[in-house]
Amino acid sequence: MYIGRIMHTDLITVSPQTTLVEAKKLIQEKRIDHLLVVNDKKKLVGIVSDRDLKQYWASPATSLSTHELNYLLDKVLVSMVMIKTVVTVATNTTIERAALIMQQNRISALPVMEDDELAGIITSTDVMGVLLQAIGISDDSIRLSVFVRDSIGKLAEVTACLKDAGVNLQSLFCWPESKLEGITQIVMRVTSQDGDKAISALTTKGFKVKSKYEKDITPFLPA
Repeated sequence: MYIGRIMHTDLITVSPQTTLVEAKKLIQEKRIDHLLVVNDKKKLVGIVSDRDLKQYWASPATSLSTHELNYLLDKVLVSMVMIKTVVTVATNTTIERAALIMQQNRISALPVMEDDELAGIITSTDVMGVLLQAIGISDDSIRLSVFVRDSIGKLAEVTACLKDAGVNLQSLFCWPESKLEGITQIVMRVTSQDGDKAISALTTKGFKVKSKYEKDITPFLPA
């Protein structure tokens, strides 16, 4: 899945001359968490979040009345508080790459560019929703996993085993164990009604199936 497929294109933008009071009102009215700041040429020049605005509202000047504080904040422009070095992605960026970029930069939104033009925005909530959908999580599914040595044919061996047992895979992904060199965890989701059949088929073929949290995974590791 690519960012261009799920990005929000109904963009809410403001100019650098927008006041903080106006920006806060817009965020509340539109029920959004980020405002994209564009100049008079429609070029992206910054981004401001609801969290940024709240930090300015939580002023230490507690001796000021609400009216006085709002008066002062009405003089502060978005250009004074916005993030100017904006991390962006292209429309052809994959969802998993976007998730990595957000994690590395500790941000929760990414403006999306196409041919140097602002095309949309993607948030961490959007990315999480797609990834949850991709792993097939649902009320009618269960999670099974087996640990295998990272070698050619192991994945095919597992899927063939389930195919022969008539078990349909809802999703599958491989999770390299960072603390166990050469060991990969194959994580699968099947329907609840196929759970016992899948476990039986995998066990018969010599795989040690983990279906719940285990503090010690040693008994499930391949010999």
